[in-house]
Amino acid sequence: MIDRWILVAAERGALADDLVGLTPEQWASPSLCPDWTIRDIAAHLTAAASTSPGAFIGQFAKAGFNVDRYVQAASPAGWAPMPTPPWRVQASKTSPPGPKPTWLGEVVIHAEDIRRPLGIPHRYPPETLRKVADFFKGSNALIGAKNRVAGLTLRATDQDWSNGSGPAVEGPLLPLVMAMTGRKEHVDDLTGKASRRCVPAAGEADRPVRPTTHSVSACLPSTTARASRSACSVPGSAV
Repeated sequence: MIDRWILVAAERGALADDLVGLTPEQWASPSLCPDWTIRDIAAHLTAAASTSPGAFIGQFAKAGFNVDRYVQAASPAGWAPMPTPPWRVQASKTSPPGPKPTWLGEVVIHAEDIRRPLGIPHRYPPETLRKVADFFKGSNALIGAKNRVAGLTLRATDQDWSNGSGPAVEGPLLPLVMAMTGRKEHVDDLTGKASRRCVPAAGEADRPVRPTTHSVSACLPSTTARASRSACSVPGSAV
Protein backbone atom coordinates (compact mmCIF):
# COMPACT_ATOMS: atom_id res chain seq x y z
CA MET A 1 0.00 0.00 0.00
CA ILE A 2 1.41 3.36 -1.05
CA ASP A 3 1.83 5.97 1.68
CA ARG A 4 -0.96 8.56 1.47
CA TRP A 5 1.44 11.50 1.45
CA ILE A 6 3.19 10.05 -1.60
CA LEU A 7 -0.14 10.02 -3.40
CA VAL A 8 -0.82 13.59 -2.26
CA ALA A 9 2.56 14.75 -3.55
CA ALA A 10 2.00 13.02 -6.89
CA GLU A 11 -1.35 14.75 -7.42
CA ARG A 12 0.02 18.14 -6.36
CA GLY A 13 2.85 17.74 -8.86
CA ALA A 14 0.49 16.67 -11.64
CA LEU A 15 -1.73 19.69 -11.00
CA ALA A 16 1.25 22.02 -10.92
CA ASP A 17 2.30 20.73 -14.34
CA ASP A 18 -1.21 21.38 -15.67
CA LEU A 19 -1.14 24.95 -14.37
CA VAL A 20 2.05 25.85 -16.23
CA GLY A 21 1.27 28.15 -19.10
CA LEU A 22 -2.25 29.16 -18.07
CA THR A 23 -3.22 32.52 -19.48
CA PRO A 24 -4.34 35.39 -17.23
CA GLU A 25 -7.85 34.82 -18.55
CA GLN A 26 -7.73 31.16 -17.51
CA TRP A 27 -6.45 32.03 -14.04
CA ALA A 28 -9.38 34.43 -13.65
CA SER A 29 -12.02 32.04 -15.03
CA PRO A 30 -14.62 30.33 -12.81
CA SER A 31 -13.85 27.07 -11.05
CA LEU A 32 -16.46 24.54 -9.94
CA CYS A 33 -16.60 26.28 -6.55
CA PRO A 34 -19.12 29.10 -6.93
CA ASP A 35 -17.60 32.59 -6.76
CA TRP A 36 -14.09 31.11 -6.82
CA THR A 37 -11.72 31.46 -9.74
CA ILE A 38 -9.08 28.98 -10.83
CA ARG A 39 -6.55 31.21 -9.06
CA ASP A 40 -8.57 31.11 -5.85
CA ILE A 41 -8.63 27.31 -5.78
CA ALA A 42 -4.89 27.08 -6.45
CA ALA A 43 -4.25 29.62 -3.71
CA HIS A 44 -6.45 27.66 -1.31
CA LEU A 45 -4.58 24.44 -2.03
CA THR A 46 -1.18 26.00 -1.42
CA ALA A 47 -2.40 27.83 1.69
CA ALA A 48 -3.79 24.62 3.16
CA ALA A 49 -0.47 22.88 2.55
CA SER A 50 1.32 25.68 4.39
CA THR A 51 -0.93 26.06 7.45
CA SER A 52 0.09 24.27 10.64
CA PRO A 53 -2.45 23.22 13.29
CA GLY A 54 -1.20 26.02 15.56
CA ALA A 55 -1.55 28.67 12.85
CA PHE A 56 -5.03 27.47 11.96
CA ILE A 57 -6.19 27.51 15.59
CA GLY A 58 -4.80 31.01 16.04
CA GLN A 59 -6.58 32.29 12.93
CA PHE A 60 -9.79 30.53 13.89
CA ALA A 61 -9.61 32.01 17.42
CA LYS A 62 -9.24 35.52 15.97
CA ALA A 63 -12.50 34.85 14.12
CA GLY A 64 -14.20 33.96 17.39
CA PHE A 65 -14.29 30.29 16.34
CA ASN A 66 -16.96 31.26 13.83
CA VAL A 67 -16.60 29.53 10.47
CA ASP A 68 -18.24 32.28 8.43
CA ARG A 69 -16.07 35.00 9.98
CA TYR A 70 -12.98 32.87 9.51
CA VAL A 71 -13.82 32.35 5.85
CA GLN A 72 -14.50 36.04 5.33
CA ALA A 73 -11.14 36.92 6.86
CA ALA A 74 -9.45 34.37 4.61
CA SER A 75 -11.32 35.50 1.52
CA PRO A 76 -9.54 34.94 -1.79
CA ALA A 77 -10.01 38.65 -2.45
CA GLY A 78 -7.09 39.22 -0.11
CA TRP A 79 -4.77 36.72 -1.76
CA ALA A 80 -1.94 37.61 -4.09
CA PRO A 81 -2.67 38.03 -7.82
CA MET A 82 -0.90 34.74 -8.52
CA PRO A 83 -0.77 31.87 -6.03
CA THR A 84 2.39 30.17 -4.90
CA PRO A 85 3.03 27.45 -7.49
CA PRO A 86 1.69 24.17 -6.08
CA TRP A 87 5.00 22.42 -6.71
CA ARG A 88 6.51 24.63 -4.02
CA VAL A 89 4.43 22.69 -1.48
CA GLN A 90 4.37 19.41 -3.36
CA ALA A 91 6.08 17.38 -0.64
CA SER A 92 4.62 19.31 2.30
CA LYS A 93 3.09 17.29 5.13
CA THR A 94 1.99 20.42 6.95
CA SER A 95 -1.74 20.65 7.42
CA PRO A 96 -4.39 22.17 9.66
CA PRO A 97 -5.99 19.83 12.20
CA GLY A 98 -8.28 17.20 10.78
CA PRO A 99 -8.34 13.63 9.50
CA LYS A 100 -5.24 12.86 7.48
CA PRO A 101 -7.23 11.21 4.65
CA THR A 102 -8.74 14.66 4.09
CA TRP A 103 -5.64 15.86 2.31
CA LEU A 104 -5.73 13.36 -0.53
CA GLY A 105 -9.39 14.19 -1.05
CA GLU A 106 -8.57 17.89 -0.87
CA VAL A 107 -6.10 17.78 -3.74
CA VAL A 108 -8.15 15.42 -5.92
CA ILE A 109 -11.45 17.28 -5.55
CA HIS A 110 -9.99 20.75 -5.92
CA ALA A 111 -7.78 19.68 -8.81
CA GLU A 112 -10.94 18.59 -10.58
CA ASP A 113 -12.58 21.90 -9.61
CA ILE A 114 -9.80 23.41 -11.72
CA ARG A 115 -9.42 20.87 -14.51
CA ARG A 116 -13.06 20.30 -15.41
CA PRO A 117 -13.94 23.89 -16.35
CA LEU A 118 -10.61 24.29 -18.16
CA GLY A 119 -11.11 21.07 -20.12
CA ILE A 120 -7.84 19.56 -18.86
CA PRO A 121 -7.91 15.74 -18.81
CA HIS A 122 -6.13 13.80 -16.08
CA ARG A 123 -5.96 10.11 -15.30
CA TYR A 124 -6.10 9.64 -11.54
CA PRO A 125 -4.50 6.43 -10.24
CA PRO A 126 -7.18 3.88 -9.27
CA GLU A 127 -5.78 3.50 -5.75
CA THR A 128 -5.95 7.26 -5.22
CA LEU A 129 -9.60 7.42 -6.22
CA ARG A 130 -10.50 4.40 -4.07
CA LYS A 131 -8.89 5.98 -1.02
CA VAL A 132 -10.75 9.23 -1.61
CA ALA A 133 -14.07 7.43 -2.17
CA ASP A 134 -13.59 5.29 0.94
CA PHE A 135 -12.97 8.41 3.01
CA PHE A 136 -15.93 10.45 1.79
CA LYS A 137 -18.44 7.60 1.94
CA GLY A 138 -18.06 7.67 5.73
CA SER A 139 -17.48 11.40 6.31
CA ASN A 140 -19.95 14.17 7.00
CA ALA A 141 -17.27 16.79 7.67
CA LEU A 142 -18.92 20.06 6.60
CA ILE A 143 -19.94 18.88 3.12
CA GLY A 144 -22.05 15.93 4.32
CA ALA A 145 -20.89 13.34 1.77
CA LYS A 146 -21.99 10.41 3.94
CA ASN A 147 -25.50 11.77 4.29
CA ARG A 148 -25.61 12.79 0.64
CA VAL A 149 -25.28 9.19 -0.51
CA ALA A 150 -27.30 7.52 2.27
CA GLY A 151 -29.84 5.09 0.86
CA LEU A 152 -28.05 4.72 -2.47
CA THR A 153 -25.92 1.99 -3.99
CA LEU A 154 -22.90 3.62 -5.58
CA ARG A 155 -21.16 1.38 -8.10
CA ALA A 156 -18.05 2.25 -10.08
CA THR A 157 -18.00 1.03 -13.66
CA ASP A 158 -14.27 1.43 -14.23
CA GLN A 159 -12.92 -0.44 -11.21
CA ASP A 160 -14.00 -2.70 -8.37
CA TRP A 161 -15.65 -0.31 -5.92
CA SER A 162 -19.17 -0.07 -4.55
CA ASN A 163 -20.90 1.22 -1.45
CA GLY A 164 -24.31 1.26 0.19
CA SER A 165 -27.66 -0.24 -0.57
CA GLY A 166 -30.72 1.09 -2.33
CA PRO A 167 -31.33 2.51 -5.81
CA ALA A 168 -28.20 2.23 -7.93
CA VAL A 169 -26.10 5.11 -9.16
CA GLU A 170 -23.33 3.99 -11.50
CA GLY A 171 -20.46 5.56 -13.37
CA PRO A 172 -16.69 5.99 -13.32
CA LEU A 173 -15.32 6.44 -9.82
CA LEU A 174 -14.17 10.03 -10.36
CA PRO A 175 -17.68 11.36 -11.14
CA LEU A 176 -19.04 9.33 -8.23
CA VAL A 177 -16.54 10.94 -5.88
CA MET A 178 -17.23 14.42 -7.24
CA ALA A 179 -21.00 13.91 -6.89
CA MET A 180 -20.48 12.65 -3.32
CA THR A 181 -18.82 15.98 -2.56
CA GLY A 182 -21.59 18.05 -4.14
CA ARG A 183 -20.28 18.85 -7.60
CA LYS A 184 -23.41 18.86 -9.76
CA GLU A 185 -21.45 19.07 -13.00
CA HIS A 186 -20.43 15.41 -12.64
CA VAL A 187 -23.95 14.01 -12.15
CA ASP A 188 -24.39 13.98 -15.93
CA ASP A 189 -21.60 11.39 -16.07
CA LEU A 190 -23.62 8.98 -13.90
CA THR A 191 -26.51 6.66 -14.68
CA GLY A 192 -29.44 5.53 -12.57
CA LYS A 193 -32.79 7.19 -11.91
CA ALA A 194 -31.79 7.84 -8.30
CA SER A 195 -29.13 10.32 -9.37
CA ARG A 196 -31.83 12.81 -10.40
CA ARG A 197 -34.85 11.78 -8.39
CA CYS A 198 -35.10 14.73 -6.00
CA VAL A 199 -33.65 17.78 -7.70
CA PRO A 200 -34.87 20.79 -5.66
CA ALA A 201 -38.12 22.20 -7.02
CA ALA A 202 -38.62 25.86 -7.87
CA GLY A 203 -38.74 27.91 -4.71
CA GLU A 204 -36.59 25.46 -2.77
CA ALA A 205 -33.27 26.67 -4.09
CA ASP A 206 -32.58 28.81 -1.04
CA ARG A 207 -33.14 26.02 1.46
CA PRO A 208 -30.57 23.37 2.27
CA VAL A 209 -31.53 20.02 0.77
CA ARG A 210 -32.03 17.32 3.38
CA PRO A 211 -29.93 14.16 3.09
CA THR A 212 -32.96 11.90 3.51
CA THR A 213 -33.91 12.52 -0.13
CA HIS A 214 -31.66 9.60 -1.14
CA SER A 215 -30.41 11.13 -4.35
CA VAL A 216 -26.97 12.30 -5.36
CA SER A 217 -28.16 15.33 -7.31
CA ALA A 218 -30.93 16.01 -4.79
CA CYS A 219 -28.38 16.64 -2.09
CA LEU A 220 -26.12 18.91 -4.08
CA PRO A 221 -25.61 22.23 -2.31
CA SER A 222 -28.54 24.61 -2.56
CA THR A 223 -28.09 28.23 -3.62
CA THR A 224 -27.55 29.22 0.00
CA ALA A 225 -25.11 26.41 0.67
CA ARG A 226 -23.18 27.07 -2.52
CA ALA A 227 -22.97 30.77 -1.72
CA SER A 228 -21.17 29.93 1.51
CA ARG A 229 -17.47 29.57 0.94
CA SER A 230 -16.90 27.52 4.07
CA ALA A 231 -16.85 24.15 2.34
CA CYS A 232 -14.43 25.38 -0.29
CA SER A 233 -12.15 27.59 1.71
CA VAL A 234 -11.54 26.37 5.24
CA PRO A 235 -8.22 24.56 5.39
CA GLY A 236 -9.02 21.11 6.68
CA SER A 237 -12.59 21.33 5.46
CA ALA A 238 -12.41 18.16 3.37
CA VAL A 239 -13.26 20.41 0.45
